[in-house]
Amino acid sequence: MDEFLKAIHDAVIDVGAKELARNMGVSHVALLQRANPNNDAHRLNVEQLFQILLHGGDMRPLHALAAEFGFELAAKDKAEPKSLAAALLHMTKEVADVTRAVADALDDGHVSQTEEAMISREIGHVRESLNVLEESVKAA
Repeated sequence: MDEFLKAIHDAVIDVGAKELARNMGVSHVALLQRANPNNDAHRLNVEQLFQILLHGGDMRPLHALAAEFGFELAAKDKAEPKSLAAALLHMTKEVADVTRAVADALDDGHVSQTEEAMISREIGHVRESLNVLEESVKAA
């Protein structure tokens, strides 16, 4: 918890408390007090944390929170939507590639490291194509 609170405070300081507070609609003194982990009366709510992340762009608090629970965060590139039919067709092709890679690996009854890597790579392509399909559905 200490690392999470310190990450919030560091993000506020590093981004610039005055500008950040102005964007959040609070005074910079109040923001500094709420974000200070050494202040026993600090009370930063979830909305304020969200605004710190949104307006500050410093994701250290989010990474620290995830780490507290044993997770790691990785930024995800937003997929560009295509026509729904094209996105579906591409996703289907990628799933077929996974099916082919698994079938080929099972031919000899043993999955080698090379085959495992190929299957993993093809699964990654399916994930990407699913993201494109999801964005295409939203845009349709």
